[in-house]
Amino acid sequence: MPGTVWYDSRTMQAASLTLKSMRPGQWVKNTLVFAPLIFAMRVSDPEAVVRVALTFVLFCLLAGGVYLINDVLDRDRDREHPLKKERPVASGALPARTAAAAGTAAVFLAIAASLFLSLGTALTLAGYLALNFAYSRHLKNLVIIDVMAIAAGFLLRVVAGAQAIPVSVSFWLLLCTGLLALFLAFGKRRHELLLLEADASTHRPILDEYSPYFLDQMIGVASTSTVIAYALYTISPDVQEKLGTSWLSLTIPFVLYGIFRYLYLIHQKDQGGDPTETILTDPPLLVNILLWVVAVLLLLSL
Repeated sequence: MPGTVWYDSRTMQAASLTLKSMRPGQWVKNTLVFAPLIFAMRVSDPEAVVRVALTFVLFCLLAGGVYLINDVLDRDRDREHPLKKERPVASGALPARTAAAAGTAAVFLAIAASLFLSLGTALTLAGYLALNFAYSRHLKNLVIIDVMAIAAGFLLRVVAGAQAIPVSVSFWLLLCTGLLALFLAFGKRRHELLLLEADASTHRPILDEYSPYFLDQMIGVASTSTVIAYALYTISPDVQEKLGTSWLSLTIPFVLYGIFRYLYLIHQKDQGGDPTETILTDPPLLVNILLWVVAVLLLLSL
């Protein structure tokens, strides 16, 4: 029937726009849940792999739901942004009511399903939701705290992966992840400030508290700290004893190149506004990350 075809077409379009608003391209950040699996040397444990893989799926569902809800809350401001105005909710292509309903359902489904993995996993996902709510309502307006809140979201991904197995979370893993997240977040702020120029504070008021020079200083501190922390991690006697290898330091060049390449993209190519897109669309950086992962897995298996 013609009416049924029209209805199905409209439903499919809404579903497609909803999925687009959930930012599948950003889900690559959720692969951090696999870090505890790798560094706890549980990659050969099928049950552990399945549990972490399910955690990854649930985190993607949760993050997608959060994106939908935030798009609804920020739709008026997004319409003034040169790039975000094209988002389905901001452009009006996806009704705000539909996006809000889908986002709420995704969030509750993710947290409810995570209870079947472990209470710790569910609490971590709930903590991520609470952090995003606090960020959207208040933390994004506090200078430096806004960037630290973004970094905390990366840490919660690592914790979720550890809770799913479960294993204890390494201090070194949290430190390196947190510093790397700060580096990426400050780079993102720098790109936003330069992209929006005079309208920066209108779209995101906190940008009025930043300057390119100040952000360059923060990026320098975060990048240096990341490399030092990772180097110390690889040569720590306790870590070498726990992992059963003294050769992990051989992966330091991959980390150095990754940091240097990203700095090049930030300062020479004016990228960094979307760290995920920057990584996935830059072949040298992407290959470097894959080589680092392969090298780590090989060294831990020796």
